[in-house]
Amino acid sequence: MSRLTCPAGTVLFSPGQDCPGYVKLTRGTVRVTLTAANGREVVLYRVGPGDVCLQTFACLTEGRTYSAQGIAETDLEGEILPHARFLGQMEQNSAFRSEVLSAVARRFGDYEQLVEDVALTGFDTRLARVLLRLSAGDGTVRTTHDALAAETASGRAFVSRRLGELSRQGLVEPGRGVIRILNRPALERIAADLK
Repeated sequence: MSRLTCPAGTVLFSPGQDCPGYVKLTRGTVRVTLTAANGREVVLYRVGPGDVCLQTFACLTEGRTYSAQGIAETDLEGEILPHARFLGQMEQNSAFRSEVLSAVARRFGDYEQLVEDVALTGFDTRLARVLLRLSAGDGTVRTTHDALAAETASGRAFVSRRLGELSRQGLVEPGRGVIRILNRPALERIAADLK
């Protein structure tokens, strides 16, 4: 087992790369994204302590390469369990196997939510949920329209138009690299999909 430490912004894996082993984070968050041929990006999920990266899990169990990109969203600390040792632990250590499979099941739930959000939920509801999830305690969201497009599986221009509408309604105040939430209860009603 080897130690993993890296600063925010580090690209941990990219499409086509081989997997170095099972990563067990003790601190930090990894954002896993998928980019289409046209350059459009969607955030698939985030990995934190106690979570499993489905990309890594698939690479280790099926011997394939990564098909998405993983970027350290914050500074990271953890351990990397080499491929052969991971397979041995899965085979011989029932507690480890149970921990990994439970994390996979939780991650599958995240995928179900992503599909539901993209296929069955209106855009304003998705946008409100993302703004609330990313907001700091003071009601600010430090992000760009491009990043919000990736978070909501949408296009930048559409995000900008909808933020403009939310601004006209007095719910948010967009700025350069930051969005202030002005009416959290109203945004929460939109996020709950209440008409």
